[in-house]
Amino acid sequence: MEVGTRSAITLCFGIRMRASLSLSIFFSSLHVSLPPSMASNSLVWFRKGLRIHDNPALDYARKDSDNVYPVFVLDPHYLEPDPTAFSPGSSLAGLNRIQFLLESLNDLDSSLQKLGSRLLLFRGDPVEILIRLLKEWRVKKLGFEFDTEPYYQSLDNKVKDYASAAGIEVFSPVSHTLFNPADIIHKNGGRPPLSYQSFVKLAGQPPPPLSTEISLLPPVGNVGNCEVLGVPTIKELGYGDIRQDDISPFRGGESEALKRLRLSLSDKEWVANFEKPKGDPSAFLKPATTVLSPYLKFGCLSSRYFYQCLQDVYKTVKKHTSPPVSLVGQLLWRDFFYCVAFGTPNFDTMKGNRVCKQIPWNDDDELLVAWREGQTGYPWIDAIMIQLSKWGWMHHLARHCVACFLTRGDLFVHWERGRDVFERLLIDSDWAINNGNWLWLSCSSFFYQYNRIYSPTSFGKKYDPDAKYIRHFLPVLQDMPKEYIYEPWTAPLAVQTKANCIIGKDYPKPVVVHDTASKECKRRIAEAYELNRRMDGSVTEEDLKGLRRKLEGDQHKSSKLLSQKRKLIR
Repeated sequence: MEVGTRSAITLCFGIRMRASLSLSIFFSSLHVSLPPSMASNSLVWFRKGLRIHDNPALDYARKDSDNVYPVFVLDPHYLEPDPTAFSPGSSLAGLNRIQFLLESLNDLDSSLQKLGSRLLLFRGDPVEILIRLLKEWRVKKLGFEFDTEPYYQSLDNKVKDYASAAGIEVFSPVSHTLFNPADIIHKNGGRPPLSYQSFVKLAGQPPPPLSTEISLLPPVGNVGNCEVLGVPTIKELGYGDIRQDDISPFRGGESEALKRLRLSLSDKEWVANFEKPKGDPSAFLKPATTVLSPYLKFGCLSSRYFYQCLQDVYKTVKKHTSPPVSLVGQLLWRDFFYCVAFGTPNFDTMKGNRVCKQIPWNDDDELLVAWREGQTGYPWIDAIMIQLSKWGWMHHLARHCVACFLTRGDLFVHWERGRDVFERLLIDSDWAINNGNWLWLSCSSFFYQYNRIYSPTSFGKKYDPDAKYIRHFLPVLQDMPKEYIYEPWTAPLAVQTKANCIIGKDYPKPVVVHDTASKECKRRIAEAYELNRRMDGSVTEEDLKGLRRKLEGDQHKSSKLLSQKRKLIR
């Protein structure tokens, strides 16, 4: 049984004897932990929510407790090294995000120590470890943040089932998002709202963050025979050595999150005038956004606290932008995707996903690898992908460009393949938001204006005519004149030679011709939309195979006619 967000229902009713209370006071005065059998022990299980501020699970665990055990489990599901992956890291995460997590854990441990506590790390299956700790330490109260991801939902249900049977009080509050997605879905008749506007209308105002500041925590009790680990290094996790130039410039942790938040909020005019999708995607030395997304992803920063801080700034200025384009609007977008993802089975796949258009995407490994490795021959696209690989982050408009290019814009590769690359490499990779954005940008859901395409040559140029961004992340093009750098294959051979960059040798030729490829993509999307309309969304695998054969046949005929026309012209 799970206790609600605002109140705690005791699962095991018992009256603490006066003798126990007297002993508790006696041991406390001596700064000695009570034996587990006599103490009121609480355990707070950290996963996300790696912070002290606005942490309802931690606040709950500390109240009326003699000992609090702050626990984090290093889960092999996410952290086991995978030498077969396309980049260093585990099967699910690249080194940048793993490093960000370790930094966040170190910072959390440091903050806990200042409060008279410490972080207790374990490695292994989270459910097995949690059950063992609950038994060993005779825990009476368990607190952990509610999580909407399917993986954590499964873990949480197993832990709650055990706790309920053992008479342990459980508190699992919603604190990773502004709103409880279950409440929004209930208000909408049992289904998630599928438009931002309807979501905002249903949501209303979010609850405020906790007003209490924790100044001291009950001590960690006797850990018994449990082997507690320190926060490991990348090398200790089995990933080998990592060079400094391979690490993201963004450091993890609550301290860094609050520092970055204060810096962003100090420019009230910028906060008031923030308007997405405006902003410079080529700005890299000083990004044109807050770069708070990775801190929200790991819960180093509370979205409710961020929301309140923005409202405080808005009260001090004459005018400010509004949702959906304002900074508050971005937090609401985040909650929107969380809500839809939580209420949509198979949200992370095309098949079986009722909100996703069924489209016969290509499964072209060569094109995928060229895109992933920054080898498409389009410098703007390639520079973005190199920044992703090196930094684990890029501007939201840059993400839009490369996602569009891979899917409906040029290569027509399945959005799930691009999603997997982002999921691995981004330090702010978030299950709900990553999947939601790929559905959006591939015109598979939410957004259906497939004729609007980001140009891989002209879009970046309007922000960065001198191509400083490209020159930084693609040094092979450093000496290419600016009039050719966005389309280097058009440069005369003499210019290429002088720039020490021969196209096709030092830097690849374009993998597709943009104008031709984008027209073909639009044609295919239009055909797929028509199939979805005709079948009223109930498109089968056989339907998709039939459409794929038709599209490939039409493309072959079109290529043949074009070839014949060229012969006649000659």
